[in-house]
Order: sequence, then C-alpha cells, then structure tokens
Amino acid sequence: MVPCDSYELDWERDRASWPLHEASQFVRSQGLLWHVQRLGRGPLIVLIHGTGASTHSWRGLLPLLAQRWSVLAFDLPGHGFTRGTPPAGLSDTSMSAAVGALLRALDAEPRLLIGHSAGAVVALRLVLQGGCRARGVISLNGALRPFGRIGHAVFSPLIKGIAQLPLSAQLLSWRARNRGAVESLMASTGSRLRAEDIDLYWRLLRSPRHVQGVLQMMAQWDLDAFARALPTLAVPLAQLVGSADRTVPPLQAERVQALLPRAQIVTLPGLGHLAHEEDPAAVAREIVACAGAWDV
Repeated sequence: MVPCDSYELDWERDRASWPLHEASQFVRSQGLLWHVQRLGRGPLIVLIHGTGASTHSWRGLLPLLAQRWSVLAFDLPGHGFTRGTPPAGLSDTSMSAAVGALLRALDAEPRLLIGHSAGAVVALRLVLQGGCRARGVISLNGALRPFGRIGHAVFSPLIKGIAQLPLSAQLLSWRARNRGAVESLMASTGSRLRAEDIDLYWRLLRSPRHVQGVLQMMAQWDLDAFARALPTLAVPLAQLVGSADRTVPPLQAERVQALLPRAQIVTLPGLGHLAHEEDPAAVAREIVACAGAWDV
C-alpha cells in the first residue's frame, strides 16, 4: 500500500523557512525551472551541491564567500525546488550540459567552480565538456572515482533496479518520515550536524520527487568513463578532503592524484563528508587560499 500522507516540497509554502530564501529566484532554461540563489559582487564563483542535497547545504559557506565574490548556487535537476529533467536524463554528462545551459541563460562566466561530492563531478565534467572557462575547480570531498570494482559491479545495477521499481521513491520518502532514520544517515557521513541542519535533510528526503531524482542520478552516472576523461583536465584542481569522511574515503583523493598528478590535496582535520556544513569558516579559508593562488 502506498502511504497517503507523503510530503512534497512546495516553494510557496516552504520559502519563508528555507535558508537564504531572500537570494532565491527561478530561471527557465531548456525546459527546466531552476531554483537559483545568488549573493555578493565581483568575480563569479559557482557552488554545485552533491547527491541528495540542495542549495541549503551552502547556507553557512555561501555568505562567507559572498564577502569577496559574486556566488551562484542552484538545485540540481531532480533535486530540491528545481523542476524538470534534461532530455538525456540525469547522467553526469547530461547534468553538466544542463548546468552549462543554465549559465548561458544567466550570462554567467564563473572564474571558479566548487563542487561537493557528486557535485565535483558535475563541475569537472562542465570544464571537460567545454561548457565553462573557469580558472580552477575545487572538489570538496569529491566522489570522483568508482567505489572499487566489486562495489561498482554490485551496487550500480542494484540502484538502477531500485530506481525503476514502481513507487520506490514514495516508499523511501515514506521511510524518511522517521527523523531518527535521517539522523542516522547524516551521522554515517562522519559529520556532526546541528539539529536544524538535519531537519532540512529530513524535509528533502520526505519528498518523493527529490528521492526519485536522487535514485535516477545514482543509477545513470558513469564514473568509469569520467575517470578516463579526467587526465585531460587543463585547469588546476584542488581536493579538499575531510579526514573523518565516511562516505568518500579520503584515500580516493590519492587515487585521483594518480590520474592527475597536478591535483592538489588539502586535508580538513576532523571534518566529515559534510565539512562545509560542519565548519564553513574553515572551508572558506581554504577556498580563499586556492582562489588567491589561481588569481580568482
């Protein structure tokens, strides 16, 4: 039986309590209606969130960066308040192309791309596909490599199967009604979040539309193909790595560096996968240092 009390995100209802809602606007691009936030003045920096998140994950970091730059963030397709799906689906190449189209619609030319987790793949794909002429990319606990041959072989088909099951998103979002389950999920990242931070993820994960977007994104990505393309990256890459990250093992950064020897590794001591939510000031300091080295 399908739960009849499912929760769905609604901007008119939720905007007053959504982080940085005063900086929000909605932009149409190639059939998608994007939820976009922008603050600050000066050279443009773009923030790209990871799987299952939204602009809310930048609520602490974005205002700090906006003291120096113009900062743009948005909900990826299938996530948060953005509506619509790119014609080619939610693969990493399709999502990156959609982001490139959004930047063109906004007449935006970023100097720096910052991606968290899977958002780092989107950022790097955007550069690799020629959709952006940024001076550098910062990967924040980037999920840039497949999770080993066995994990990739088993979990990728499993996720694809779950994503195609009827009502799977409704059932998973119904499970997320239990706030304790969401709290445990956040703790499993190695990050220590405040109660109000967890509440925002709780709201997102109770949305069947959001959960369906997450499932489709995980099912359609091809990190093996991405890894083959990564050595051709022509701009600097800095990897900010939380030493306590339990979602993307810190050793993954070394595997990326083996493919791209110029890729810098910066350790964030004691921080987990959601480092930018745990300690925005510490992450901002490292971003400022990288940006200064790249003349952003």
